[in-house]
Amino acid sequence: MNDETRPAAAAEAAVVTIRACEERDVAEITEIYRHHVLHGAASFELEPPDAAEMARRRRAVVDGGYPYLVAEQGGRVVGYAYASAYRPRPAYRNTVENSVYVAPGRERQGIGRVLLKTLLKACEERGFRQVVAVIGDSGHEASIGLHHALGFRMVGTLRSAGFKFGRWIDIVLMQRALGPGDDTPPSR
Repeated sequence: MNDETRPAAAAEAAVVTIRACEERDVAEITEIYRHHVLHGAASFELEPPDAAEMARRRRAVVDGGYPYLVAEQGGRVVGYAYASAYRPRPAYRNTVENSVYVAPGRERQGIGRVLLKTLLKACEERGFRQVVAVIGDSGHEASIGLHHALGFRMVGTLRSAGFKFGRWIDIVLMQRALGPGDDTPPSR
């Protein structure tokens, strides 16, 4: 490769493709989630689930009519995001909760932003009206900043809601309207 083609190749490798998560992606999303369970407070799980459990969870999200996306870069899954029911009771049916996870070493490269932005659009297209972010750790500035940058507003902090890594961890709640939000009644 000469110097003239190097920038083009580097730019091509940096391209992130967002697409629907498929069964074949389960092994890679399992590894990404495993890292976050073992090393971060984004998830309050203490033991990482295996691929079979992650496949079951993915299937439940997809079968429920919610979007589940992956970010692919250079032929590898480098992040994933999905929306799920915020709460199971019928009155909550227009509100979703979002989750975004980026592969270790790929943070702060815009992957989470493009995933969340695409996820929000997919939720709007499905007619959802509100999205709630439940962010583990009030010190998780990257996640709070990402959500704020995409129009979420802070709605509260649950102090010491979980205990992990030998310390109490807060939960930050952020919310964003989708489509017409609460300006009109929902169609479902």
